[in-house]
Amino acid sequence: MLAVDADRTTPRHSDVVVTFPDRSERRVPRGTTLLDLAAGLDPALAAQAVAGKVSGRVVDLKTPVWEDSRVEFLSFATPEGEEVYRHSSAHLLAQAVKALFPEAKLAVGPPIEHGFYYDIDLPRTLTPEDLARIEAKMAEIAAADYPIERAELPREEALALFRRLGEDYKVEIIEGVAAGDAISCYRQGEFVDLCRGPHLPSTGKIGAFKLLSIAGAYWRGDERNRMLQRIYGTSFPDAAALEAHLARLEEMKRRDHRRLGRELDLFSVQEEIGAGLILWHPKGAMVRKVIEDYWREEHLRRGYELVYSPHLARVDLWRTSGHTEFFRENMFAPMGVEGVDYQIKPMNCPFHIQIYRSKIRSYRDLPLRWAELGTVYRFERSGVLHGLMRVRGFTQDDAHIFCTPDQVEEEIRRALEFSFRVYRRFGFAEYDLYLSTRPEKAVGRLEDWERATRALEKGLKETGLPYRVDEGGGAFYGPKIDLKIKDCFGRPWQCGTIQFDFNLPERFGLSFVGEDGGRHYPFMIHRALMGSLERYFGILLEHYGGAFPLWLAPVQVVVSTITDRQVGYAEQVAARLRAGGIRAQADVRNEKIGLKIREATLAKVPYIAVVGDREVAQGSVALRTREGKDLGAIAAEAFLAQLQGETGREE
Repeated sequence: MLAVDADRTTPRHSDVVVTFPDRSERRVPRGTTLLDLAAGLDPALAAQAVAGKVSGRVVDLKTPVWEDSRVEFLSFATPEGEEVYRHSSAHLLAQAVKALFPEAKLAVGPPIEHGFYYDIDLPRTLTPEDLARIEAKMAEIAAADYPIERAELPREEALALFRRLGEDYKVEIIEGVAAGDAISCYRQGEFVDLCRGPHLPSTGKIGAFKLLSIAGAYWRGDERNRMLQRIYGTSFPDAAALEAHLARLEEMKRRDHRRLGRELDLFSVQEEIGAGLILWHPKGAMVRKVIEDYWREEHLRRGYELVYSPHLARVDLWRTSGHTEFFRENMFAPMGVEGVDYQIKPMNCPFHIQIYRSKIRSYRDLPLRWAELGTVYRFERSGVLHGLMRVRGFTQDDAHIFCTPDQVEEEIRRALEFSFRVYRRFGFAEYDLYLSTRPEKAVGRLEDWERATRALEKGLKETGLPYRVDEGGGAFYGPKIDLKIKDCFGRPWQCGTIQFDFNLPERFGLSFVGEDGGRHYPFMIHRALMGSLERYFGILLEHYGGAFPLWLAPVQVVVSTITDRQVGYAEQVAARLRAGGIRAQADVRNEKIGLKIREATLAKVPYIAVVGDREVAQGSVALRTREGKDLGAIAAEAFLAQLQGETGREE
């Protein structure tokens, strides 16, 4: 039997002062638990609280306060509270599985974004029917409202306990803990689990939950270890919130870029080609072309110059850059050519540096802004590949800026403004911004780090947008700004980045001739707007659900005939639209117009221009939108002018 924490039996000799976030204070007996404190303040607060913070540390509500402390109560609405809630939900799942399958062996069960999972070793593969049984057992355990109690055991005692329980994976975890360290466990009813916590006060606090799926997962993420069954679930304080989330998940499934890629014939990944390598079909390639054309035009407008680099280089280049030392596990194996080893490129930056080194540079030449849509190749394990979001070959919208220290602030301002303009054009209006500063292990002079960090922070402040500082989160080679766009679901996606690099200029001996005639190191800035084109395309696809805005749509208009009598006219209209810069197709098949309209709607074509005998006689088209709205008849030339206006194109 597990005993509760020994601290809770300590005599209460005096009162302590508790300070709340609003700076109010309350004097309570020493050893008062957070749960009792909340109940004394407001029963509604005690009902809503799922955990607490004592002097900044997230703890169970049953934690006693032994000294003057800052106390905050956490509800499900807070990120920390949500994590505690979902962590306890994972334990509820594990208890239900053990009740139904006593031979099951538990591995790990953490909270994740919007849910939780538990990895479990079972003698047979679970079925959807099993998930329903497990859910029902979870409901029983929640209704029983078992208290959830924390205990700390000496390492050897914990080892003995979990060996007795037959929990081999827990034993392996404990064996990795240093001798003499205490081991924390949690008990709810007869169920005991190894865990740091914190957790809810009781199982009855878990209001609504749903098990979502089963997947395979190797123990400790190593394919050499045993394959476990990972059960995914989610939970919320009430059924209404759960139903809303499940509806959101269904919409996410409908918008899954892999599904839309197949349905809209945009791209594919084929075993004959290789995992993580994308085949762009004509319609997907057209969208990509539009994105690339816009990218190039905007860069040229802002004083960038375009460069191109090969797909591989001698291994010596990657040794100089440090990639073979620090990035080897993400690189494909070298290939021998005429006795020389070549390496397919994982990044573009060494090539841009070599262009810089091709001649002597003066301060008058700077800044140099070079941009490339460069395809790179990285070895990703097959288990992490995911459609367009995680691939082995992808195109980076890379840019590198070489400038003098005095030019840094202006370049940061320009890069941020450019980033926001691009995101707005693609329909992203919300961003999360992060400033990552110097880590403990870093290269470069301290004064350069400070100057670069000040420039980044000044640029962020000038945007007027909120940002977060990740202290020590910069790369070893320089501080950085990361930009995360939010899609229609509010999901953040890391796309843009502005990174200083003090490492590569030094490794490659970059310099420029200053106004004083001396040699100086340039500041080098890595800058990306979209990151990977493949991933950005996938984000766009899910953001719009495949219904791209008119300027991005692979086919903007389908001209559909009602009978064969309109074939010539429909082809003429489509040709005129194409000559005016519009991506138009003529559907002159001998099919019913209802079928043609339905197929064009499913293909998410923005406009369907129907032509019958009347339209031929009038030189017009009858317009419909993919949403099913009937816009009536419009002259063909007027329709072309309208489209050109909507797409920002002029003939």
